Amino acid sequence: MKSKFVIEILKEYDHLQENAKSEQKKRQEEIYEKLPRIKEIDEEISKIGLEIASSIFKGADSESLIIEGRKKITDLKMEKAEILVQNKYPIDYLEIKYKCQKCKDTGYIDNEKCSCFKQKIINNLYNQSNLKDILKYENFDTFDFSLYSKERNPQYGLSPLENMQQIYTRCIAFYKNFDSSNENLFFSGKSGLGKTFLSNCIAKELLDMGKVVIYQTAVELIETLRRARFDENSSPDIIEDIFDCDLLIIDDLGTEQNTSFSQTELFNVINTRLLKNKKMIISTNIPIESFNQCYPDRITSRIFGLFSIFEFFGDDIRIMKNINRKKSG
Repeated sequence: MKSKFVIEILKEYDHLQENAKSEQKKRQEEIYEKLPRIKEIDEEISKIGLEIASSIFKGADSESLIIEGRKKITDLKMEKAEILVQNKYPIDYLEIKYKCQKCKDTGYIDNEKCSCFKQKIINNLYNQSNLKDILKYENFDTFDFSLYSKERNPQYGLSPLENMQQIYTRCIAFYKNFDSSNENLFFSGKSGLGKTFLSNCIAKELLDMGKVVIYQTAVELIETLRRARFDENSSPDIIEDIFDCDLLIIDDLGTEQNTSFSQTELFNVINTRLLKNKKMIISTNIPIESFNQCYPDRITSRIFGLFSIFEFFGDDIRIMKNINRKKSG
């Protein structure tokens, strides 16, 4: 998938260079018409350059010619700059105006990707992930522990806050060890406890690292797979993307229609990605003790055997946020 982005970006760079050169040519034609001496200077500079190159090619003693030629070129450039300034044009008006001056819109500096190229890849990854806008607000920097109760839950032997602190720490470790670990995450618990929020936190960190992340609710995933299988107009690339992206997030598992097709496709996605050592985060509102009543053994055995299981409990933090918002208002 990333190679597809690279090809698109390289085409974009070609377009940027063409535009930059076209705009420069328009400015040049404008100046040559208004200030003919500028055209004469450019022709003189070009002629001197050719004379120096010809002398070097013929093997003649060109040192003195080069020194004298460079001096003439410097004088001509100074005259050119003075004419532009006197006529209220910027000194660099005739230069090519690249979007990125560092790489001159090639995307590379000394065979290494320029920072602008890396940023374009990340931007494309954000767009592909379905998370571009929401990650501005849902990330580790905006995570609020104060929304979780400090009161110990006797069933779990710790408070919702302590539980969330432990899960949060493991999520940090998950993205930091992403390239060296085969861990997958499974989040279970009632709605509004932070499962999706934490998934988004991880997604942002990985996207900023240049990883390919795809977020889909279970309903969206099954519908995407259905279209890919049966709709002739659907792009076949989406199946490859789902199987091969660095991280696949399946949110709200259990909200999809529980059919033979959905179970088969879900198993196929989970099993194929496990075989390829491609990581996943799956979240569900289904209680852990009830999960095997909703899904067949071939799915539950892979999740409970090959995922790190985290159970969320406590009060709905969305309600707490709303209460706090009203208090501050």
